[in-house]
Amino acid sequence: MNAGFQRSLPRLDDLNRAFWTGGEHGKLMILHCQDCGNWLHHAGPVCPKCFGRHLQPEAVSGKGTVFSFTINAKAWAPGMEVPYVLAVVALDEQPGLQMLTNLKDVAPEDVKIGMPVEVFFEHDDDVWLPMFRPAA
Repeated sequence: MNAGFQRSLPRLDDLNRAFWTGGEHGKLMILHCQDCGNWLHHAGPVCPKCFGRHLQPEAVSGKGTVFSFTINAKAWAPGMEVPYVLAVVALDEQPGLQMLTNLKDVAPEDVKIGMPVEVFFEHDDDVWLPMFRPAA
């Protein structure tokens, strides 16, 4: 975390707790519908594909590709380092399974659509924030 930067953290609940705490064990936890096999992110009480309610958090590979990104040059809070990259990462487990995240350990000018990336976690208070970096 940046020195002097205080980020807003998510409020944990029964639907999102596994996602925000799985990083403690190095696992990216996404809800998986036990009825139809659909992965869903963001957490919700019902599968948007089959309307099933049998959802279980399960670890995904943590691998994906950059689907889209933006380079932000404005510090929206005191102590925030700029520039930084916000990326939509398409996870390998299922077409359309995407998440918005920070892309780190890469110069902003080197980020490309389709770039292979992998998850890592930054610990902050009681959550482990999933971030992505270029795949090894």
